[in-house]
Amino acid sequence: MLEIEKMFIFATTLPTTGYRYNMEEVQIKSRVVGVDISNESTTYAIVDVRGNIIAESSFSTEEYPDINAFVTHLSEKIVELVEDNGGYESIRSIGVSAPSASSVSGCIENAANLPWKGVIPLAVMLREQIGLAVGLSNDAHISALGEQAFGMAHGMKNFIIISLGVGIGSCFFAGGVEHRGHLGYAGEFGHTSLVLNGRQCGCGHHGCLEAYVGAKGIVLTARELMQESGRPTLMRDLAKLSPRTIVECCEKGDELAIEVFRRTGEYLGLGMANYASIVDPEAIILTGGISKAGKWLVDPACEAFESHVFGNLRGKVKILISKLDNRERDVLGASALAWSVPEYSLFK
Repeated sequence: MLEIEKMFIFATTLPTTGYRYNMEEVQIKSRVVGVDISNESTTYAIVDVRGNIIAESSFSTEEYPDINAFVTHLSEKIVELVEDNGGYESIRSIGVSAPSASSVSGCIENAANLPWKGVIPLAVMLREQIGLAVGLSNDAHISALGEQAFGMAHGMKNFIIISLGVGIGSCFFAGGVEHRGHLGYAGEFGHTSLVLNGRQCGCGHHGCLEAYVGAKGIVLTARELMQESGRPTLMRDLAKLSPRTIVECCEKGDELAIEVFRRTGEYLGLGMANYASIVDPEAIILTGGISKAGKWLVDPACEAFESHVFGNLRGKVKILISKLDNRERDVLGASALAWSVPEYSLFK
């Protein structure tokens, strides 16, 4: 009889009464930390395995123009939140969302809209200070993870997420799998060239989509229209010109403000048509603050999209606006990333 068979018979014939199995208890960590870094604020939260946000807080990103000071402050705040809510024993890992971040290198590289320039090895910096595994990915990719797990992309296998804010980012899923690219930068939709020799973009190039559809681009379009036209407009009296205040003018019937978003929507629709013609998505889901412009942006974008998309796709691609709160979606997306990184802890 084989030795392994003897061991099996011995184990199954042991008396059970009063027998104590000497097995080491295995503790499964049931929480992660999700972090969302934007140009304005940084939000961090403890999220459990069911996607419930246990605790969260935030601080101003702009107050930390030095990356070392930022990482130190973020690390201290995460530790404080964790210690106040169950301690390190329950935390498996950390997921971080940031603009211009690469999941391959673990770095933020040459971000156009953050205060830190050059290559920032953020994942390593946080891991060294906190002592837990850290996953880092592009904010648009994180939005896509959040939408797939908790939002309008749930159940979809082929879709595009476009994040509209200060910057313009995107991510697409093909066959249910996120496409990251060779270096982790797939989906830089905002830095695709749309206008030959066009506006200067924060990335250093000219004519990028972001220079026309990002927040600064929308404001510039408004200023150009007011300079070109003598028509009356509520925009001239605004204390602060921003996409949100321009939308408020649209709601009051301001024709020049409506024209601002008509032009913005045309650029967005043309860009989306090019994108969809390449990847053939079931849907394009718009997220971010500028998506809140609603019909003023989406109607002209849809019209331009249908006019320029590959003919066989015309009328077959859904264009949707995310219903998730931007902060909540991105924190949950970052938590989904955290579950996917190999576990590591200095405290084992």
